[in-house]
Amino acid sequence: MKKITLIVMILFCGNSFAQKKKHITPKTPFVWESANVYFIVTDRFNNGDKTNDHTFNRNKPTGKLRGFEGGDIRGIIQKLDEGYFTKLGINVIWMTPIVEQIHDGVDEGTGFTYAFHGYWTRDWSSMDPSVGTKKDLAELVQKAHAKGIRIMLDAVINHTGPVTSQDSVYPNDWVRTSPKCTYKSYDTYINCTLVDNLPDVKTESNENVTLPSFLANKWKKEGRYDKEMASLDAFFKKTKYPRAPKYYIMKWLSDYITEFGIDGYRVDTAKHTTEDVWADFKKVCDMAFAEYKKHNPKKALDNNGFFTVGEVYGYNIGNKKFYDFGDKKVNYFENGFTGLINFDFRNEAKMNYEELFSKYSNILQNDLKGNTVMNYVSSHDDSYPFDKKREKTFESGTKLLLAPGISQVYYGDESARSLDVEGTQGDATLRSFMNWDDIANNAATKEIVSHWQKLGLFRRKHPAVGAGVHTQISASPYVFSRTFTKRNYNDKVVVGLDLAKGVKTISVGSIFQNGSQVKDTYSGKTATVIKGKVTFNTDFNILLLEKL
Repeated sequence: MKKITLIVMILFCGNSFAQKKKHITPKTPFVWESANVYFIVTDRFNNGDKTNDHTFNRNKPTGKLRGFEGGDIRGIIQKLDEGYFTKLGINVIWMTPIVEQIHDGVDEGTGFTYAFHGYWTRDWSSMDPSVGTKKDLAELVQKAHAKGIRIMLDAVINHTGPVTSQDSVYPNDWVRTSPKCTYKSYDTYINCTLVDNLPDVKTESNENVTLPSFLANKWKKEGRYDKEMASLDAFFKKTKYPRAPKYYIMKWLSDYITEFGIDGYRVDTAKHTTEDVWADFKKVCDMAFAEYKKHNPKKALDNNGFFTVGEVYGYNIGNKKFYDFGDKKVNYFENGFTGLINFDFRNEAKMNYEELFSKYSNILQNDLKGNTVMNYVSSHDDSYPFDKKREKTFESGTKLLLAPGISQVYYGDESARSLDVEGTQGDATLRSFMNWDDIANNAATKEIVSHWQKLGLFRRKHPAVGAGVHTQISASPYVFSRTFTKRNYNDKVVVGLDLAKGVKTISVGSIFQNGSQVKDTYSGKTATVIKGKVTFNTDFNILLLEKL
């Protein structure tokens, strides 16, 4: 009798425990295909360390916005600590190149210019002191990772910086200085210089070359020659690559992975080398990332691989897998890239919501399944942004942050930073200093920032927004759903746009069951699904719905 009573008690307690046990919601995974990337021209974002503002005596007068303005990694860390990126829903920060730049400057016809932008490399193995120190970078990565934010750097392998009186040319077995590219065929994009006085790395070469003497002498003065040479020897022994220029550079760029644990590279001028260069670069990056995780198991954020996104200038999502040079089509997705920058989004953002969203979803879920594109409305070198006068800042945010694919927020998109600065020439007008005063003091700017924050947080919380399947629920009012599944994780959202302010009722299709409680993350209000519909009374014309 006692045994029977004991069994009953155990069963009763077990059932009670099962009833009280709360449903555990799977942790939201980070999905690169739905990333919300914040792109920073590091020198123009925030000056956190004024002591590094005039390194290498870069003090000559420059064209407007063509010199160093003081932004640095410490400035990014300050905004990271303040929660600026977290409030925007950012989960990847991409910075312009941080490697050491040429010490002098040049005039390309738009005024004397220093390499504030980071694309004129002098020494890949060093960080430019105007940007900060390796200690700064280590702190940035550590603090970003603690907030669930990845760090993506910018890789330049195609060219060095221009030649100046202070910056000698790399040796002839490293670079070519002519002819200038004519861009008429595959070959005339590659075996040539992009512009005058921008030495082109001989990335097609597999011949062994020695370290440039100026670098050897520089390293000796800095007291790191023996260490750097030993590291190079170990790399070439491990990989069995020839000591060709491209592999030196790949090694130096991969050091930022093994030393700091960065998560990705945006690759500059990708179509100006043969595509096998990027396939090899991805292999080197993957090897370095695996090594970092092996030696830092507690610092690994998840099981995502190293991410590479290519700047194949002129590529757009409508090209699907291939970029067409006219005489040759190249599939960069099969040659080292998970994603490519989509150069046509700033044009296609003129389409209506459904036309835009359904086109992108169909291509990404079919032709580009397993790959992705990175969309933008403005950028550092695109003279034709979607909204150059910043008259459609709310629409820009809505379309960019709700579009399938990766969203690239160019610094100041969220705050209507001016893209039309009087007195500038060329792309300098796109690179004004961040408008922090407006963000702090201008009511209209604060309203714009708030819009981008709400959309960004929704995107970050829901991988379905960028990586999910898009389905229109109703055309008028305009309502759609996105659904995403990855192993045991399921994500479903419903979005309504251009709705009436005040009371509004929309269908949720089959996404949320009757009786479900849903939240509009834009207003913070909740409602219950009744007969497949929800009713909200908000002051906004947008609904961003998630199940509670």
